Amino acid sequence: MRALVVYESIFGNTEKIARVIADGLAARMSAEAVEVGVAPKSIGEDVALLVIGGPTHAWGMSRQGSRQGAIKDATQSPVSAGIGVRDWLGAIDKGSKTAVATFDTRFNKPRWLTGSAARSAQKQLRRLGFRIAAPAESFFVAGSTGPLEDGEMKRARRWGEELAAKVAG
Repeated sequence: MRALVVYESIFGNTEKIARVIADGLAARMSAEAVEVGVAPKSIGEDVALLVIGGPTHAWGMSRQGSRQGAIKDATQSPVSAGIGVRDWLGAIDKGSKTAVATFDTRFNKPRWLTGSAARSAQKQLRRLGFRIAAPAESFFVAGSTGPLEDGEMKRARRWGEELAAKVAG
């Protein structure tokens, strides 16, 4: 049983969360975290759980323009300089029996103020025919470029462990 965590990250915060989620998943199954630009467009039948995450930009998943704006604010090379989760979801094969879960990074404000890339991705995955394994989850950053708020790495690992337990049984 295998899990694949696909992430988009500009400043590295979402990448950190993705890698810790993969560590949590690895407690019960083989797990790998991959940057969206190198993620496969076809999800193999060996993937029991697909976890997708990205930063929240303008109330949802990033677009090319919002990524370029964020890259201008970066003090180092962006982690994801090419495509984002929205683009990747538009290019992957239609759904399968694979269970999916989504997460995002965003400000710790009410969702109606910030939006949620995870909820947007989950809606698109449902339309593609994937089976939703868990509600969308958000992890919080202290500012546009980070850092992650205290406790978020621990919470992400626990979420990965819970997902693995739910899917692996």
